[in-house]
Amino acid sequence: MKYRNLSRRHVLRGMLNGGVVAVALPILDCFLNDSGTAYANGARLPVRFGTWFWGLGGNNSILVPKQTGKGYDIPQQLAPIARVREHVNLITNLTAFRDGEPNLCHYSGWIIGRTGKAPKGSAERPGETIDVTIANEISRTTRFRTLTASATGDFRNTVSYENANSPNPPEISPLEFYTRLFGPDFQDPNSPTFTPSPRVMVRRSVLSVVQDEVRSLQKTVGARDRERLDEYFTGLRHLEKQFDQQLTRPEPIAACHAPPKVTMDPQMGVDVEMVKTRHRLLTDLMVMAVACDQTRVFNMSYSNAQANTVRAGYEKPHHTTTHEEPIDAKLGYQPNHAYFASRAIEEWAYFVEAFSKVREGSGTLLDNTLIYANTDHGDARVHSLDGIISFTAGRAGGRVKTGLHIDAKGSGVTRVGYTALRIMGLELPAWGVKSNMTSNPFSEMVA
Repeated sequence: MKYRNLSRRHVLRGMLNGGVVAVALPILDCFLNDSGTAYANGARLPVRFGTWFWGLGGNNSILVPKQTGKGYDIPQQLAPIARVREHVNLITNLTAFRDGEPNLCHYSGWIIGRTGKAPKGSAERPGETIDVTIANEISRTTRFRTLTASATGDFRNTVSYENANSPNPPEISPLEFYTRLFGPDFQDPNSPTFTPSPRVMVRRSVLSVVQDEVRSLQKTVGARDRERLDEYFTGLRHLEKQFDQQLTRPEPIAACHAPPKVTMDPQMGVDVEMVKTRHRLLTDLMVMAVACDQTRVFNMSYSNAQANTVRAGYEKPHHTTTHEEPIDAKLGYQPNHAYFASRAIEEWAYFVEAFSKVREGSGTLLDNTLIYANTDHGDARVHSLDGIISFTAGRAGGRVKTGLHIDAKGSGVTRVGYTALRIMGLELPAWGVKSNMTSNPFSEMVA
């Protein structure tokens, strides 16, 4: 049964300390046709596009499978992908062609992968990034044309550019991202009302001020939609409680003594555990924003291109490790670099999993999404621009075959971007410049 009085644009509204808050809804069955594959008016479910970035690639000797196609082997460093393999494509042996330009460490590789052109210098952004190109086609009607977030804690670490002078700065604070998504967009100092502070919003809960609407809504939808709304609101409240915990002073513990003085803000530190925490909170918020159609194009960075994450008990950051750590004679690779690279692969798996857990129509949010993940180098020890790996995740509304390992055989990294552009409906005859220009998508992953 369809409920005609409920629009898919419906939001729950309430007042919180004089400010208006709005809670968007996920796509419910009552908005869809009987098979759950399109809206009731015949319009297709939206297909979204996202990117994910990590620095310094991986250890190819323990990352690249020996087999290609479906059912490929899972090497040691790829282990986290086993739980999401059905949703993911792994593309290996890619090359970013310099076309006579310098190898700008930590820069040339990912820039070529996202713009199709080798930069002349580290200050050059040679055109808009792929997410912007796609957003201009599919994301003009949403609240946010794009959303970008970075777990690095540094707003300079963006992988999204409109042009050379217009970067899209990332959200780096989960709490501020939460406020941006669920509070008013702008606080006017001359307005008679004011935006609730993040602390007040979290302590009071956005959901608490729309409870009457929630109860009314639950009465007007079917059993499956009630279940879906319950999952959605439970997830939102869980995030609010996580933020509340971070803002609450802990109770005294007699056995606890202050450690030696910390020289950097732990909330914005680069320890792998701190980065993991930020990445997961930002991911969960990003998933909610996409599920509510606040945006259809998004970007997430796990680390910056220099990958400056650190590990407790080990004296060197990830980047320095790739230069200075010797190759272990028994293992055949740099073990500490492998540790850092494996943490990145684990977070990529978390990102994919988060989208796969949200039900949408007859499938999941990931089924209606395409995510392109790229890095800056192949062999990080020598900062190579060959042997680069990339991933895609999601089926883009049935347009993508997944679960594949594809050997690119040294062809251009731009083939991944061009494939994504074609899948997202941009009928470009080619993409890229000079040696990086391609008109050859990975046809084996196109449904």
